[in-house]
Amino acid sequence: MNQENTQYPYEPEFSFKKLMNDRLNDLFYILSFKKTLSLLLIVGALGGALTAFLWTPTYTARLTFVVDDAKSSGSASGLSALAGQFGFNLDGIGGGSGVLAGDNVQELIKSQKLIKKTLLTPYDSIQTLADKYAAVYKLNKKWLKYSPDGKITRFPPDGNHNTRLQDSLLHEMTSLILAGEFGIGKTDKKLGFFEVNTTMKDEKLAQLFCTRMIKQSTDFFITTKTKRLRNNVERLQHRADSIGQILNKKTYSVSAANQSILDLNPAYTSANANVEIRERDKIVLSTIYTETVKNLEASKTSLAQETPTVQIVDEPEFPLQKNRLKYSIAILAGLIISVVLFSSYALITRNR
Repeated sequence: MNQENTQYPYEPEFSFKKLMNDRLNDLFYILSFKKTLSLLLIVGALGGALTAFLWTPTYTARLTFVVDDAKSSGSASGLSALAGQFGFNLDGIGGGSGVLAGDNVQELIKSQKLIKKTLLTPYDSIQTLADKYAAVYKLNKKWLKYSPDGKITRFPPDGNHNTRLQDSLLHEMTSLILAGEFGIGKTDKKLGFFEVNTTMKDEKLAQLFCTRMIKQSTDFFITTKTKRLRNNVERLQHRADSIGQILNKKTYSVSAANQSILDLNPAYTSANANVEIRERDKIVLSTIYTETVKNLEASKTSLAQETPTVQIVDEPEFPLQKNRLKYSIAILAGLIISVVLFSSYALITRNR
């Protein structure tokens, strides 16, 4: 039987020493271009310094608040706080499963609906926050090509009938804000304090957006949380007012009947019966009115207990934190980028 000798390609063994020697050779080769390297380092440093000089600064507004909800601060909250010390999250247990309980607040405040409503609030007497945001980020000029009349798109305050173009531009603003300009988080997982921060290129815009986002969220939360009880209070109030008016009329009617019966002949018993019927109706209405008012006051008490409080702890004040690109970081980055690019180019073209 003929055996065929199969030849396999030779694979040299890995040598750390050889790897280090190869890298040292690459380094010496790059360092041989002293004049070119010196020129590139100067260009990189100047480029980094110019970038830092032209870099548009941003401003960060921070706001801290706490939610005080009596219905969600019972035994379940105590258990949640105790479990939090051991690394467990029990915010969803018991009464803490409401609209703005636990971590739900973070998703609620980041909702696009609330961001759009905030953008449509006034910036000054002339423009809204949306108008100012579009101007600062040059979105108004970018979207000018889509305008049917060739004019810059404007946003009226509390606009409920926006055009398709306005809605599209608002959607892009919202996406940019959620991409990194607006954020919310807990200062400590064991505590109920939340911190909202807004970073934008205009100082007043950042401050107004941050504070008004909390106002929009607070109004939405309280309205949603107390809607059922508030409707019940309004219904009972309307009923109490209506019964009260009827009872007043019935009281005057009974008084008039009693006055007229004094002048009648006692032989006419039908007049006495009429007075008794009116007095009976008055007593019935008075009883119904008393129970209605009692239920109304009980509902008002429940509404007061159910209404949460969103307490602002720290508000953003001028001057806000100014974020600039530091010259040292920009120059160092320019040096590194220039050296890396030249080294890559030199090593790739060395064997050509």
